[in-house]
Amino acid sequence: MHASHRTLIPSLLTLLCLSVIQSPSLQAADAEPPVITPGKSASPSPQSPPSDAIILFDGKDLSKWRKPDGTDAGWRVDNGCAEVNGTGDIFTRQEFGAVQLHVEWATPAEVKGDGQGRGNSGIYLMGRYEIQVLDCYQNKTYPNGQTAAFYGNNAPLVNACRKPGELQTYDIIFHPPQPVSGGASKPGSFTVLHNGVLVQDHIPVEGSPTTAAPLKGVVPAGPLMLQDHGNPVRYSNVWIRRL
Repeated sequence: MHASHRTLIPSLLTLLCLSVIQSPSLQAADAEPPVITPGKSASPSPQSPPSDAIILFDGKDLSKWRKPDGTDAGWRVDNGCAEVNGTGDIFTRQEFGAVQLHVEWATPAEVKGDGQGRGNSGIYLMGRYEIQVLDCYQNKTYPNGQTAAFYGNNAPLVNACRKPGELQTYDIIFHPPQPVSGGASKPGSFTVLHNGVLVQDHIPVEGSPTTAAPLKGVVPAGPLMLQDHGNPVRYSNVWIRRL
């Protein structure tokens, strides 16, 4: 081997190693977030929405929600909660772009399954970009698919889960990707608080959706979607503000 080639190879390896170490996406995919205990729950008293909020679910009915085909949402409503029951995902009848969103939710008190099979659901902004709902209380899964992850993209900073069956909260600030000249797009962002704890800090949102649906391109608005993943997850007190 030529002497100059022997000198070059270690340098290339050093650069490659540095690029891997400094890559946020690889760190987020590999690192398991530390577990913390959030503050006391506000349950059973829900957080009051601000005066300019659009109330999407107040514990009484799902009149502001629909199935994908436009017919009425089929989830069961009982004791102030809408419960996933195998009738499919539900979508808001209104569409939204940049928003502040408040959602209260609970995974089943009776623990069944593990990993992604335990209390799985999801909150999709614009029907595209998912913040994961999952029971990760003493339940490990891949970090960028655990509770409060920007699914498939970014693990949460910490695991702030409450026990199964206990009411939890998400407060989400979402800005969608924006089109720019030349057909490109400017990334949007997610900021998420889980049970009052910052878990996603202005994370970039690119134009590609996290759904399996064939959605392409940047759009200005879309419906909020709650996922039916086959587990009886409950939702309550859902409100949203346009930004």
